[in-house]
Amino acid sequence: MQKRKLGESGLEVSVLGLGCMGMSFGYGPPKDEQEMISLIRAAVERGVTFFDTAEVYGPFTNEELVGGALAPVREQVVIATKFGFKLDPTSGKQVGLESRRRTSRRSRRHLSSDSR
Repeated sequence: MQKRKLGESGLEVSVLGLGCMGMSFGYGPPKDEQEMISLIRAAVERGVTFFDTAEVYGPFTNEELVGGALAPVREQVVIATKFGFKLDPTSGKQVGLESRRRTSRRSRRHLSSDSR
């Protein structure tokens, strides 16, 4: 598997990465956990060293899945994650999303009226 260096830190990852969102979020119900662990480990065996997840996928369940699957090879892989979401601990939904959408719509209207 070919590798690429990211930035100037010397961090090196496989050219192909594995985005793991769909394993537990976004495309219907979560997939079978043992099957997804097998898939992740098969990717590592084939040379994939770059895996992508986020706390919002699940929430948290995708990071737990990916972290658990990669624990035995943690020193050989890179896990990218998105974070900083404000999640309601009860529902797992993002907090404050509606107000951001309204602001964005207002901003777009304002911008379009300025361009006339």
